[in-house]
Amino acid sequence: MIMRYSKIRKMDISNGPGVRVSIFMQGCTFNCPNCFNKETHDFNGGKEFGQSLIDRVLKLVENEYVVGLSILGGEPLHPKNIDGTIELCKAFKEKFSDSKNIWIWTGYLFEQIVNKDIYNYVDVIVDGQYQDSLHDFRLKWRGSSNQRVIDVKETLKHKEIKLYCE
Repeated sequence: MIMRYSKIRKMDISNGPGVRVSIFMQGCTFNCPNCFNKETHDFNGGKEFGQSLIDRVLKLVENEYVVGLSILGGEPLHPKNIDGTIELCKAFKEKFSDSKNIWIWTGYLFEQIVNKDIYNYVDVIVDGQYQDSLHDFRLKWRGSSNQRVIDVKETLKHKEIKLYCE
């Protein structure tokens, strides 16, 4: 099965700090009640993900006012999507190194992520499934209070979860 994506936002200010390019991957099996992106759950929906899309995303991020890339879903770390997500992240880091950052939202807990290669490329992971009963409009960059905004580099360095501090 070919990986798919739902949409791209060229100037997103709600999914991470600063102006960002956001890509929403297609396909999710969590089906969290009241998910804000139900249209991304079907793995057969959206459009085909491939090298031309990666090139397009990287071109959009070149704009000097863009500080980074946000990858959401659907579920970017689902086994059907993880390889393409890593490919995009790797190309991003090869081009921008640490001058721009990558944020990923996933329903998996940080400790449950199977393909740890993603940690080599991502700066922040917002983890955990959205829980409607824990929804709070005051939260930054997450929908429910069970979700964590994790600084990946600091977490790996200290070998314990370190939350992102703005």
